[in-house]
Amino acid sequence: MILDNYGTHKHPNVTVWLAKHPRFHLHFIPTSSSWLNMVERWFGKLTDKAIRRGVFHSVPHLIAAIEAYLEANNVDPKPFVWTATAEEILEKVRRGRVALGASPAKTVALH
Repeated sequence: MILDNYGTHKHPNVTVWLAKHPRFHLHFIPTSSSWLNMVERWFGKLTDKAIRRGVFHSVPHLIAAIEAYLEANNVDPKPFVWTATAEEILEKVRRGRVALGASPAKTVALH
């Protein structure tokens, strides 16, 4: 499973579950690279297209806007498809780390 670096994945309950299910392995994406996570990309699109410029006077109004977006999106859904190679992605992660001031020695290899 590919996960972000959020701390809940390291909770003792998760560790115990993983020990009982050895066929599952956690691979964490690098910190500050949420753009690698397709779920976050999808929620970003939802935010941009349905929520960001909206005015919602109640939770039901917000829910209605999200459901309307889902309905429209599902008429002709488009999958998120990787177009970059693993090498291109890793190079972008390295450049991002440099821009953030992180030492290249501190980066975690993806495998």
